[in-house]
Amino acid sequence: MAQNDSTRFNFKQLTPEEEHVIINKGTERPFSGKYYQHEEKGIYTCKRCGAHLYHSSDKFDAQCGWPSFDDEIEGAVKRQTDADGHRTEITCAQCGAHLGHVFLGEGFTQKNTRHCVNSISMEFIPDSAAHQ
Repeated sequence: MAQNDSTRFNFKQLTPEEEHVIINKGTERPFSGKYYQHEEKGIYTCKRCGAHLYHSSDKFDAQCGWPSFDDEIEGAVKRQTDADGHRTEITCAQCGAHLGHVFLGEGFTQKNTRHCVNSISMEFIPDSAAHQ
């Protein structure tokens, strides 16, 4: 008997709201996500598969309504042209979960990059837990 993808890859069970964003490429309401103004030190991971995506040291406040990062953990995020043909979608490189979009040239940081990520697409591991 063949296993489904969620069993074979050990994907986490998602709520309907999480599926809307992570699987169906939706977007959570701006200023509503639990990580928007989150400032704790640690690592942001993929909600679906647990892959490490972003270090908190790369997070900044772009005042856009979603968590913003100017860099990702090497090899963790895949970029592709969004269905609208204008934006660049970012997904988890390990499982393909929709994270949000990346924007270049806005001048918010020296890296000139803004990963605009849905909080609902991520989980957080505080530094204290990551080093135990």
